[in-house]
Amino acid sequence: MLGAQPGILLGVYWPFQAEFDPRPLIDWLIAHGSSVALPAVVDKKGPLEYRAWVPGDPLVDGVWNIPIPRKREVVLPQAVLAPLVGFDRQCYRLGYGGGYFDRTLSVLSSRPLAIGVGFEVSRIETIYPQPFDIPMDFVVTEAEVRRR
Repeated sequence: MLGAQPGILLGVYWPFQAEFDPRPLIDWLIAHGSSVALPAVVDKKGPLEYRAWVPGDPLVDGVWNIPIPRKREVVLPQAVLAPLVGFDRQCYRLGYGGGYFDRTLSVLSSRPLAIGVGFEVSRIETIYPQPFDIPMDFVVTEAEVRRR
């Protein structure tokens, strides 16, 4: 999916707790000509800000001590990865409850492709989506790729 689009700017995330660790994917994408950006919380009630990042660039602790790029080079990714704490068959996701990804996807001028990544064991029947919840375009686990 992403390998077929060299040169893409992908919004990734730094793994937190038991989330899927995308860092090997980041290295692979960069080696194949793509760029990445890490999200930063700039307002706890607002959307995320994506900052361009290359492995080795300095990071600082952000909210919950999750590393974010020190340099504030704000970019608009063409696709974003969102970690899945839980997800359902309709590709709605649960995170840690901050609502950052939903707020971000709802306000971006050009909506990026949203890809939830996680583990099959986290699939539940429904998350009981609320009006503000935004489904992922794809959900990727070790078992399969689901498309909305």
